Amino acid sequence: MINEKVNPVKITDLARGEIKETLHANKIPDTYGLRVGMKGGGCGAQFLLGFDLPTPTDQIYWIEGVKVIIDKRHLMYVIGSEIDFEETEAGMGFTINKV
Repeated sequence: MINEKVNPVKITDLARGEIKETLHANKIPDTYGLRVGMKGGGCGAQFLLGFDLPTPTDQIYWIEGVKVIIDKRHLMYVIGSEIDFEETEAGMGFTINKV
């Protein structure tokens, strides 16, 4: 199901550019999207971010040109999160922050 009215997560301009570049550079098909979710539970829970195909339990959102896939069971945990990309002395990568 595609939901275009409410965006549960935000994507910074820098992250959006990196996502699109990664999709293009790795020739990832349009059927894939950016999966945002949770891994583990309780105090040890971590955000999950990667490219994946949608499943029947997923909600699909188009956020400024990026297909975002969120499992319905994870939705309440990721609402209000912001996906960013940062470069530091230790390296570079995506970050997810609860805002």
